[in-house]
Amino acid sequence: MYLFRLLRICLTAGRFGLDEFFLGHERVRLVRWAVQTLFFWRRLSAPRGERLRLALESLGPIFIKFGQMLSTRRDLVPPDIADELAKLQDRVPPFPSEQALAVLRRAYGRDAADVFAEFDPTPVASASVAQVHKARLKSGEAVAVKVLRPGIQKVIGQDVKLLDAFAHLVELLWWDGKRLKPREVVGEFAKHLGDELDQMREAANCSQLHRNFATSSLLVVPEVYWDYCAPEVMVMSWMDGTPISRTDELRRQGIDFPRLARAGVELFFTQVFRDGFFHADMHPGNIQVTPDGKYIALDFGIMGTLTDGDKNYLAQNFLAFFRRDYKKVAQAHLDAGWVPADTRVDEFEAAIRAVCEPVFDRPLKEIAFGKVLLRLFQTSRRFGMEIQPQLVMLQKTLLNIEGLGRDLDPDLDLWSTAKPFLERWMNEQIGWRGWLRTFQEEAPYWGALIPQLPRLAHQALRADRLEKLEAGMALMLRQQQGRNRWLGVIAGLLAAMLVLSFVVI
Repeated sequence: MYLFRLLRICLTAGRFGLDEFFLGHERVRLVRWAVQTLFFWRRLSAPRGERLRLALESLGPIFIKFGQMLSTRRDLVPPDIADELAKLQDRVPPFPSEQALAVLRRAYGRDAADVFAEFDPTPVASASVAQVHKARLKSGEAVAVKVLRPGIQKVIGQDVKLLDAFAHLVELLWWDGKRLKPREVVGEFAKHLGDELDQMREAANCSQLHRNFATSSLLVVPEVYWDYCAPEVMVMSWMDGTPISRTDELRRQGIDFPRLARAGVELFFTQVFRDGFFHADMHPGNIQVTPDGKYIALDFGIMGTLTDGDKNYLAQNFLAFFRRDYKKVAQAHLDAGWVPADTRVDEFEAAIRAVCEPVFDRPLKEIAFGKVLLRLFQTSRRFGMEIQPQLVMLQKTLLNIEGLGRDLDPDLDLWSTAKPFLERWMNEQIGWRGWLRTFQEEAPYWGALIPQLPRLAHQALRADRLEKLEAGMALMLRQQQGRNRWLGVIAGLLAAMLVLSFVVI
């Protein structure tokens, strides 16, 4: 089965002439000649960007998501290809309306006409995993009905198996493979894809984000109608907005792009550091803008989370970068065990400085992202830094939204925009406000514990308990050391990715 899928991928690449992208160098001219001979019958009259888009569409969801990410990287991808791939954001060919109605009938046990007062069988948007129809409830509310593509689980399962097999080959055949941990990265990606295929889970994500930003003046999140949701169907309030990719239309509406970009920075850091719960699929097809300049978030299948300890540790590392305290960043990497223990801090500090200094105090339009990416990769290889698969979704999000930032406001100075927010947040966490909040959260626990202290102390001092107490203390110390190592690893990766991704929504 998987062999047939691999064969189809190869045939599709050859049919659409994708060898043009991979076999252009003279060193592989014999391979290029062999491919051209094998596919002698093909007629490549369409532009290369269109051919790439059509190939990705025919191969399915994972390939479409790859194209969506590339479409936001106009600093890495030629304009003609980026323009074509942008069509993958919300204009993927829809599946037949009859199939969508069949899914609804299976989910509700009755026809859509009996569930909704109105239901438009023509989808208003179609993406890699699902498509959206406009409807109206019998109570009068306009809603968006998101229907999962039939049979999508099987296709994604096959592609994930192929990715895992390819990652295994990378680990075996490439000397740098183990450091990059490709199989763990694929596993993390597969886990999030599995979550995206459950519409009930996506509805819960949407509901949580809606609650987090219920009073926000910057972000609008749809409301979920739980009585109409099922594993294959999600129903939420209808949102009227303009896709963020339609910049000309937004300008005609008088939207202030610099203000929108600054709001995007605040929204991202608020999601990550205040809530520890952030939207992790921020390509342009999932973002709209209201006429009064608010963001509208859509598609909540992939979300990221962070613990309170993670947030505090990461914020301190971000601030160290913003303040150009490279020694502190280097020492944090070493303490976390992200680089080998014999690494010289001064050498690592100098390497970080060499990568970061050229991009500080520059607007996005003056930063050669490709060169920064290459230098970071070279630095990570030189010092033996390991990739952290558990953060692959956040890394993907940073890449997406940095690309969006270039379209919104190329003159944005991320450093001056984000630094005050992080400093204010850190002050709230470790200042008197943070102390007061922690005291309020812990007060019930201490109120119940304090009256028991004499009895607990008496029990702990009994001779037969001393050995258990000593063993327990030793275990706590080992766990704390492991926890510090874990937090350091997470902070190290995001600190490095900050240079890669100049964050705006």
